[in-house]
Amino acid sequence: MTYPIFNSVANQIKSDLENRNVKIKTFKTWNEDRINATGLELVIELDDHTEFVKELSFNFDWDRFRETVLAQQLEGMEEHPFLLDDNMVSTSIAPVIDIEVTWMFDEERSQPSVSGENGNHRLDAASEWMERISEEVNKLLGDDDIITRWHIEVEGDEYGKYLSAINLISYFQYTLTDLKSLNSVHQFVTERLKELLLKSQKVTRISDRVLRTVAAA
Repeated sequence: MTYPIFNSVANQIKSDLENRNVKIKTFKTWNEDRINATGLELVIELDDHTEFVKELSFNFDWDRFRETVLAQQLEGMEEHPFLLDDNMVSTSIAPVIDIEVTWMFDEERSQPSVSGENGNHRLDAASEWMERISEEVNKLLGDDDIITRWHIEVEGDEYGKYLSAINLISYFQYTLTDLKSLNSVHQFVTERLKELLLKSQKVTRISDRVLRTVAAA
């Protein structure tokens, strides 16, 4: 199953990132015909720009239903394969694209050294700076009406429990309802990507500032 509009959007995103000299680690589109879904997995390396956040990932989710609705909406899409399908789906769903943004923290730099202590002191320390970051990020992204949460994984060693994965995740959603041409879709995507990169940079700066304060304490 092919998704001409979404694939065109993915190519536009790659072009925009390359023009910005963004350090792309992973850029992979995927299709799952069983559930009529497609998407883009994008991972950006941040080693040169941050001390505590190592990577930034974007996951774009799309499906056959939204592709079909958008194809019906755009000019010049008469030959779109979904519109030519005798079993074309009929749906009232809006052409909305979901984007999951994840800030992946460096687990070693973000947690205190053992210093001979046992127990859960590493978890306790991490919970404090995670709460401080959450408060500031929620203020920053408050107008976006989105969900932001932490995803962590906990393991243990001879010194107690520690975090083996620390990810901050935000879920963004954008509607393409008012767009009438593929060019307008590309322009819209370029503008939203620019906004997301700027917001992601601000979140990274907040995280670095909070963690430097913790490290200095």
